[in-house]
This record gives sequence, structure tokens and C-alpha cells, in this order.
Amino acid sequence: MTAAEVTIVQPGGAASFGVRLAAAMGERSPLCVGIDPHAATLAAWGLGRDEQGLTAFGATLVDAAAGRAAIVKPQIAFFEAAGVPGYRALDATLRRARDAGLLVVADVKRGDIGSTGDDYALAWLDRDGPFRADAMTVSPYLGYGSLAGTVEVARRNDAGVFVLAATSNPEARVLQTAVLAEGPRAGRSVAAGIVLQVADDNRTGGEQPLGDVGLVLGATLDLDDFGIDAETIGNAPVLAPGFGAQGARIEDLRARYGARAEQVLVNESRGLLTDGPDGVAALVQDRVDRIHAALGAAA
Repeated sequence: MTAAEVTIVQPGGAASFGVRLAAAMGERSPLCVGIDPHAATLAAWGLGRDEQGLTAFGATLVDAAAGRAAIVKPQIAFFEAAGVPGYRALDATLRRARDAGLLVVADVKRGDIGSTGDDYALAWLDRDGPFRADAMTVSPYLGYGSLAGTVEVARRNDAGVFVLAATSNPEARVLQTAVLAEGPRAGRSVAAGIVLQVADDNRTGGEQPLGDVGLVLGATLDLDDFGIDAETIGNAPVLAPGFGAQGARIEDLRARYGARAEQVLVNESRGLLTDGPDGVAALVQDRVDRIHAALGAAA
């Protein structure tokens, strides 16, 4: 089913996040351009870690992504580290991305209980709020049920969330591969349980090409090692960091994700920065071409 065949309209009157994401992936590409203004990269580009430098960095990545990528993903920590000037630069970056027709996922990895979690969601996803991202990354490690309010806020604002499930940092493996001892997912790994709960959440959102609740699954990981069967992903979009500098290959998309490969957002950040600000657009286009070849080869 394509985005053109189904339109889920939320109470706010706009198409749901899943529908908008599917359309953007189909019209442009499933590339997610990471906006990661590392201090070292800023210095190499002759930019300061201040409002002017961060704004210029964000503008370069947004302009390179426009018309090519489905979505951009600013890593909020790099803006936050610069304090109030960093948040002003972030605001400029988000506005520029929206004006370019790009979807935005705020990489904030929030996760808390009750009204605190709800207000984190409102800060980043409220359509009338200060940041107005289309989606945010969230952590389920206070218990998946703690995300219920966040998902509700997201859907009320035609937005989405990406839930951390299996991440590539080695410290996470012991926790994420641990076997659940009780509950409806007993006997499965923690990561596999999260994948199944995300699928359940998406079933409550109605039939649409992609769900409003996505997964973060590191592209450098073997999902089998985490007890995850790709078929259980359902219609969740998969944000897959790790392409490029971290070692994952675009050409392995189908081998790694099987029938779910078309749902994968190929996330790359550092690898797009190696040729300096003047080379970003060409590298983005290269990734787009490689993704289309990888997905078309065995379609």
C-alpha cells in the first residue's frame, strides 16, 4: 500500500506522520541526513561553536538534503552545548528545514514518566510549540508503558516517535539482549519485546503505509543477535544510524532488513562531512543514488 492509496487524517486535520514520511521517502529517498555539528567539524570548517557557526552548519546540511532526502535529524546535544545561542541556531535550522519541505526528527532521546514525559513531548512535537519537529527519539528504558503519554501527544499533533530498541553502542548489548522473565513478552529479549510493543502501538493507529511509532535499530548490528525477527517490525519505520563512517553499507540493506528494507531510513552524518561544506550536496546525492540502486536491484 502506498501513501497515495491511504490518507490517515488526525484530529488536527493534517496527514499523520507515517503517511507524510512514506510520501517523502517515495518522492525523494529514504535518506536521513544527520545534522551533527561536532566541535571538531566546526573547527575544520572554520566555524565557531556559536550561533553564527551552528546556523551556517545547519544551513549547509539542510540545503544539501532539500529535494534529495526524506528527513533530517539534528543531534540536539551539539546545539544544546552552546546554550541559548545554540538553541537560536537550532531554531533557525528547524525553520529552514520546514521551509525546504523536509521532515525533521529531533534526536533528543527523551524518556520520563507521567507529566514530565508528556511535557518533553509537547516541547518537541506540539504543532504550536517552540520547536515543532515532526518526530523525536525516545528511550523506553523506564518501561515501555511510560511512553504512552508521549505517543498520545505525538499523534494529537500529527507527529511521530522513534523508540530506541537495539543500539550500536557496546554498553547497551547486555541490557538489550537480556531475556524478559515475566509479562506477555517473557522469554524474549528486551529489544525484541520493544519491537513487538511498537508493532502493537502501530496497530492501534489504523491502517497506513508506515506507522507513527518507529524504531531505532543500529545498522551495524545483526538483529538475530538481539533476538529480533525483521518480520515482527510490522509497518514501523526504522531509523538506522551507522551508515558511512560507522561501517554499515547501503548495499547491504536488503540482506540486513529483508522485506522491511523499504521501511528503513538510511541515516548518515559524519560520512557526509568529509569533503567540507562544498562537498556535502554531492555526497548526499551519491547516497541517494546508492539507496535507489540497492532497493531497486532486487525489488
